[in-house]
Amino acid sequence: MNRQRHAIPCLNRGGRGDSRTTQQTCAPISRSPALRSLALLAALFGLSACAEAALLNHSAKSVVRSGEPPSQAAIAKGGIYKVGNPYQINGVWYYPKEDPNYDETGIGSWYGEQFHGKATANGEIFDMNEVTAAHPTLPMPSLVRVTNLENGRTIVVRMNDRGPYANGRVIDLSRRSAQLIGYERQGTAKVRVQYIGPAPLAGEPGAQIASRSGTDETPSAAPRGGVQAEALPPPPGMRGRSGDVARSAPSQPSAMEVLAAQNTQNPQATGAPGELITKAELNRQTPQVGPARGGQIYVQVGAFTLHENAHKLAAQMSLLGPSSVSSTFINRQEFFRVRLGPFNQVTQADQALQQAINNGQTNARIVVE
Repeated sequence: MNRQRHAIPCLNRGGRGDSRTTQQTCAPISRSPALRSLALLAALFGLSACAEAALLNHSAKSVVRSGEPPSQAAIAKGGIYKVGNPYQINGVWYYPKEDPNYDETGIGSWYGEQFHGKATANGEIFDMNEVTAAHPTLPMPSLVRVTNLENGRTIVVRMNDRGPYANGRVIDLSRRSAQLIGYERQGTAKVRVQYIGPAPLAGEPGAQIASRSGTDETPSAAPRGGVQAEALPPPPGMRGRSGDVARSAPSQPSAMEVLAAQNTQNPQATGAPGELITKAELNRQTPQVGPARGGQIYVQVGAFTLHENAHKLAAQMSLLGPSSVSSTFINRQEFFRVRLGPFNQVTQADQALQQAINNGQTNARIVVE
């Protein structure tokens, strides 16, 4: 890299979760007065080009937000409680549902200016300076605990939007949330996401935080107002990635649930059981800090009840990189998970994920363990 002392750095921010703060040399400054003027003029054009490139990068990552736009009635009410229908984004099906036991690790991102002041998927207005988040499948609005595994910071966010849909990200935080949890500048981080319970609708008093340490997983505050919840089967002709795992059996989790399963037990929600938490308190909160856990990054491409089926897929995936089969028990049922990795960098996992999707594994996702 040609490092010159008189170089104008250009800050290239990609915007939204996958932003990266990098410095580029846009134009050198000559010691000659005449040439310096020309160089400064060229630098101005360079800065403009850098800004345009950053804007294009931001738009490319943020063009799709939700498979089901909010209704005018929902917007008029200032937001409603909503689960929603199954929907498809870029060939991947998402199945929104109420899941009181949701606990997943993966890569978190953030979004901001491009959507500031616009309607969220449940009809609220997105404010990038509030502590909120977007998630592909959890009901809206919900209280969600997010832990940055890289620095140990934990916050509670109000999940009121759908997304993200880029590179298998598990959650999209508002800019303020990303600042609090410590990954606004780097753009992404390894995170753990835990469902706490329903959040109050806009304008309502605070909701009680439910304890997740006991056997009773019923949220302390029930949703009120217009509830839109659908429990629809997968679209005709669609089948889960698990192959031999039956989606229709209520006692068995789906392949997507297996993909989300992590080796964590008895997570504690931020806040004491029954403690009231309001929107204002969310925005004023100070992150709790625990030990940084880090974790290794994998691309999980499938889960099977039959060992031989898992090894067949692992053999196919070995063409893309190191693959392995590991087992886990969910509801006393053993599942065999097929994974690529581990990867040291998020960008490496992104590339492997895209390759897996291109090879027909549309339910592949990034996990951290």
